[in-house]
Amino acid sequence: MSDAHDAHSPTGFADMRPLPGGWSGRTFLAEAGGERTVVRVHEPEDRDGPTRDAAVLALAAAALEGCAPVPGVVEVREGDPASGAPGLLLTEHLPGERGDLLLPRLDDQGLASAGAALGEVVARLAGTVQPRPGRFAGATLEIEEWEPPWDTELVVELGAALAPRLGLDEAQARELAALCRHADDVLGDSSGAVLVHGDLNPKNVLLEQDPGGAVRVSGVLDWEFAHAGTVGADLGNLVRFDRSPAYVDAVLGTVAQRRGVDEPTLLERARAVDLVAVMELATRRGTNPVAERAHRQLVAMVRAGDLHATADAP
Repeated sequence: MSDAHDAHSPTGFADMRPLPGGWSGRTFLAEAGGERTVVRVHEPEDRDGPTRDAAVLALAAAALEGCAPVPGVVEVREGDPASGAPGLLLTEHLPGERGDLLLPRLDDQGLASAGAALGEVVARLAGTVQPRPGRFAGATLEIEEWEPPWDTELVVELGAALAPRLGLDEAQARELAALCRHADDVLGDSSGAVLVHGDLNPKNVLLEQDPGGAVRVSGVLDWEFAHAGTVGADLGNLVRFDRSPAYVDAVLGTVAQRRGVDEPTLLERARAVDLVAVMELATRRGTNPVAERAHRQLVAMVRAGDLHATADAP
């Protein structure tokens, strides 16, 4: 798909350009009459994709009301497999700067402010209880079971299923199994489910800093991976690669205060849950820089036998 589209494109937009920062190649910025709209393109066969994602945005907006904005839905267009017309979800374009661009420029005070604001988002989502774990389907967000191997309740079983795709040698595969068993011990009985964003990292949040240095969340974006999942998944994602002490301490402190759980326990559980996401990303190494970084991180964790290890440590 080219960078710009004419009026005869399947989307119908004369000016539509890929939004920077993503790897799916399906999210675009459309402009018409001075108005900006974000367009998410779905395959024609994914008929309920746009309506499902619109319902997720409504659920997320209710969960984060008064805490952080979620893009409002402008229009929903179902796909048509017969004609090949893609499904479209049009949402409002929110102000602010992507977190992955702003955070590196902040001092410790700014990082603490940003961390506290993002911690509020995590706490809200962790308090949005769902009937059971699974993926959302349709406009009513029915919860469907995951397909194998994602339906397993044990990290060690998932690790065994993914290990052949991780490029590990035999010794590393054994060390990964031990790390997965440790993650299962940390998580214990993880029954219950909450609303999980599924990709909550600084790239997918918009931030604004006021003249006094305070940072607020002006948008939480890219909800296409949202599901009913384990408490700690979004926290683990948010502090996976961003390890600045001022930032991490503020995120943890805020979530701990809101959820009534001590910080060390929060972080250990978050790392254990996030091991699943890191392994999944690592199976896709070679497709994008984030997957490459996840693979390096996984290897570092395996070698150290430590959920908190990072490939970026000095």
